[in-house]
Amino acid sequence: MAENEMVDILLVEDNPTDVELTLRALKKANVANPVRVVADGAGALDFLFGEGAFAGRDTSQQPRLILLDLKLPKVSGREVLQRIKGDQRTRIIPVVVLTSSREEQDVVTSYRLGVNSYIVKPVDFDQFVEAVAQAGLYWMIINHPPI
Repeated sequence: MAENEMVDILLVEDNPTDVELTLRALKKANVANPVRVVADGAGALDFLFGEGAFAGRDTSQQPRLILLDLKLPKVSGREVLQRIKGDQRTRIIPVVVLTSSREEQDVVTSYRLGVNSYIVKPVDFDQFVEAVAQAGLYWMIINHPPI
């Protein structure tokens, strides 16, 4: 994918198996929007703010949805969420936390930081596919974002 190619979904996930399952789930739900995958929180911030490996990226072209794991290397998902929701340029992008954490503190903190939805990754493959499919359908097709 070219650096300035339009990206509708930013998937921030360090587990290659979960990346593959998420992409398969989106495809199964006929969510064919372009997806950019980054494997850590630093990469997500670089992508969103046009820094590091993404220096020069047109940051006026932001994703329509961010699927964010909380447990990430380099910069935690919590810190990424805080930066996204704390910056005027990225504040309105819907962020769905897609994580294995069932910790009440993670849920509460995520909502306090402005997350739009919090989904615990089911262990069962079919349930995982269904959860991702529903999230993708809602945020990419049903939801009406500001222009």
